[in-house]
Amino acid sequence: MLLLFTAAQTNAQNKAWPKPIIDTDGTVTVPSYKLPPSVYMSAEAKKALPKDMEDNESGIEQLITNGGIPNLRKDIIRDMTAQINDLKKKHSVTTRDTIIAGIQAIRIIPVNKKLTKEKKLLINLHSGGFLVGSPYSMGLSESIPVAALTGIEVITIQYSQAPEFVFPAASIDVAAVYKTLLKTCKPENIGIYGCSAGGLLTTQAIAWFNKENLPMPAAVGIFSASADASWAGDSWFWQKPLLGMSSPPSLDEHFYYGKYDLNDSLISPVKSVEVLRKFPPTLIIAGTRSPELSAAVNTHRELIKLNIDARLHLWDGLGHVFFTNFDLPESKEAFDVIARFFIEKLKVKDRSKSKR
Repeated sequence: MLLLFTAAQTNAQNKAWPKPIIDTDGTVTVPSYKLPPSVYMSAEAKKALPKDMEDNESGIEQLITNGGIPNLRKDIIRDMTAQINDLKKKHSVTTRDTIIAGIQAIRIIPVNKKLTKEKKLLINLHSGGFLVGSPYSMGLSESIPVAALTGIEVITIQYSQAPEFVFPAASIDVAAVYKTLLKTCKPENIGIYGCSAGGLLTTQAIAWFNKENLPMPAAVGIFSASADASWAGDSWFWQKPLLGMSSPPSLDEHFYYGKYDLNDSLISPVKSVEVLRKFPPTLIIAGTRSPELSAAVNTHRELIKLNIDARLHLWDGLGHVFFTNFDLPESKEAFDVIARFFIEKLKVKDRSKSKR
């Protein structure tokens, strides 16, 4: 009787859902359905879910046409100033502008900087779609918590972006900074990480280092990104409907790539086994409602197939760069994972504590 009752319930539920349409090539057209917040999300994360989302696909293109991107970068810096100041106070770090290999950068130095036997450094490649990012906005927000939690100095750099520059300008910038830092810091004491476009650039930098016969860093972090510039897979198609948007998926980075082939291994390192073999230990972070999910999972899969030390951490129900909402418990969890990973891979041992 219980089984019959359960079957009847299941049939009743099934009747409430319109039937999806499956094409001969396997394409599924999913009818309207309700997606509640994940039961695994914190109360804070549920409260922060978008209540309304606007499609603005033509906005970036119009800004590029009108020459408005530089002003947008300045606006973002201004709008994030209060958040950055709060982060500095909370995490007790100092910042210092600098120039490395002719490239503007900011050094984020934790007050509790580890007194290690050898110099340790982390390089941050900020988010911003290869368009609107800056060390003074996204770069600082992505670097301050990492510097404080690891006790390692972080350097966030202003790599070249569109529309002023196109590929491979950003990879060349990262390599120039890296080569300069190698003069005073061993590669096994350097880690590189980035978020969104910066995470993708992190993988492109590894491919570029390989091309230039540079030694590999100790570890890399690919956060809300992957090693595939096409941002492909299932999540690329269903992420916008999950956010309440109706426009098709779009690739803002195409302004930076121009006419280059996204299958080029210097743009999408996942396309080359030879390049992936050179990857150092890799940490990948994503949310399950984010566009990069499928590509991130596939990047992890391809690295694992090559026996690379690759670690994948996913947060259910959360979206793109969710960890930059510092009010969420999940954000703290993500930054703790990042810190532990780099402390382990850069072999950070605090001499001040070991002498006690």
